[in-house]
Amino acid sequence: MLALSANGVLPKADYAIFADTGWEPRAVYQHLDRLQKEIAAPAGIPILRVSSGNIRRDALDPDHRFASMPLYILNQDGKQGMTRRQCTGEYKIKPIKRQVRELLGYPYPRRVPKGVFVEQWVGISTDEFHRAKDADVRYMKNRHPLIDLGWSRSDCLRYLTSLGLADTPKSSCLGCPFHGNAQWRHIRDNSPEEWQDVVEFDAAIRAGNARATASGTRLLGQAFLHRSRVPLSEAPIDHVTAAEWAARQQQIDDRTAAAEELENGVVDGCSPWACRSGDPVQSDFDLTA
Repeated sequence: MLALSANGVLPKADYAIFADTGWEPRAVYQHLDRLQKEIAAPAGIPILRVSSGNIRRDALDPDHRFASMPLYILNQDGKQGMTRRQCTGEYKIKPIKRQVRELLGYPYPRRVPKGVFVEQWVGISTDEFHRAKDADVRYMKNRHPLIDLGWSRSDCLRYLTSLGLADTPKSSCLGCPFHGNAQWRHIRDNSPEEWQDVVEFDAAIRAGNARATASGTRLLGQAFLHRSRVPLSEAPIDHVTAAEWAARQQQIDDRTAAAEELENGVVDGCSPWACRSGDPVQSDFDLTA
C-alpha cells in the first residue's frame, strides 16, 4: 500500500505506521529502512515507528506486566492447551491507537470529539477478505484498499516484483508461536544467531509467564513455542505438511507468473483492477498501518 500510494495508484497517505514489537527478524528492520529511503522519503510520506516495549525482554522480566503470547501448553496429565493471545493488542494495536490520537491532537486521556477520525488503511488482500473488519473506536475508520482494488496476494507479489521488492519479508515476532515449520526452518538455515535466540527463548519460557511464576502462580504444565510441544531445538520442523506443499506450489506459480509478466512488459495491466466500493471516506488523515 505504501508503494501504491507513493506511485500515485492510491491517494498520497499522510503517514505510514510500523508497530515494532522489538523482536522482529533482522530482515524486517532492513526492509523497513529500505522502504523509508527508496519509497516513503521520495514521496514525502513519513514512516512513524511506534512501540509498547520489547516483547522478548518483557516476557522474561518478572517485574514487568506482560501481555501473554499464544504459547503451546502440555499439562502434567498429558492434556494440551494454549495460553491466551494478548500480544497483538498490547504490542501492535495499542501503540498504533496511541499514535493516532496524537496525530489527531487528542492524546489519551483526552476525549476525541465525535466526527474527528483518521482513515486507516489495512493491507488485507482478497485472499483474506474475511479478516476485514471495522475499527473498534470511533476515531479510526478502517479501509481496505487492496480489496477495493480486487488485489489478491499474487497481485501484490507481482507488483512488488516489478519494483524490485520481491523479497519483502513477513513482519512477525522472531519467536512467534504461530510460525509454521517453513518459517522455523528458514530461521534455522539462514540466520544462526536468530535461531539460537529463539531456541534460548523457548527454553526460558518453559515455566510460562515470568511474572506469574515469580508471584507464585505457577503454570500447571510446560510452555513451548512449537505446536509439537517439544523443545524447539528438537521439534520436527523438517516435516513438510500438506498445507506447506500447497503453499510452495502457489509460491512457485506466483513467482513464475511475475517473471513472465516482467519479461513481456505487461506488469501494469496484470491485475484485475476494480472500482472502489462505496463513497470515499473524508478524514483528517490518510493512514497506512
